[in-house]
Amino acid sequence: MKTIITKDLRNKRLNILREFDAPLELVWKAWTDSSILDQWWAPKPWKAATKVMDFKEGGHWHYCMNGPDGEQHWARVDYEKIVPQENFSGMDSFCDEKGNLNHDLPRMQWQVKFSGTGSTTRVEVEVTFASVEDLEKIVEMGFQEGFAAAHENLDELLKELVSI
Repeated sequence: MKTIITKDLRNKRLNILREFDAPLELVWKAWTDSSILDQWWAPKPWKAATKVMDFKEGGHWHYCMNGPDGEQHWARVDYEKIVPQENFSGMDSFCDEKGNLNHDLPRMQWQVKFSGTGSTTRVEVEVTFASVEDLEKIVEMGFQEGFAAAHENLDELLKELVSI
């Protein structure tokens, strides 16, 4: 299944749906363990590199997206609520290398839900914005193409991990 992304402008939200051919426990770990996240989160040829990850309520993930020509884009996710192997939510923000927020770029409220049925896992992501303009800015920055490409990376990685 390909990544399905729909815009809900009335609610200032992007809805993302994806199914993965891997059990829930493995898909959950791929989204919540930085050693695995770093292997798939960035669309190729970019690479994600975690500086800090404290996956717990009140914790955060501070990471960098490194481009092929030396570009660096820093971000952080501040985790709010976590129900293991069911869902997590957090505020995603652009920042600098020290984790200071970049208020010139939109912040995004993420709600990520997981449901497994044997050997497949469905992941539903709701990304909510403060305004339609913020949503459109993120889309213009290539969010849809980048996130779909990252999901392709995760598909490849999960095939390797399932066969181990």
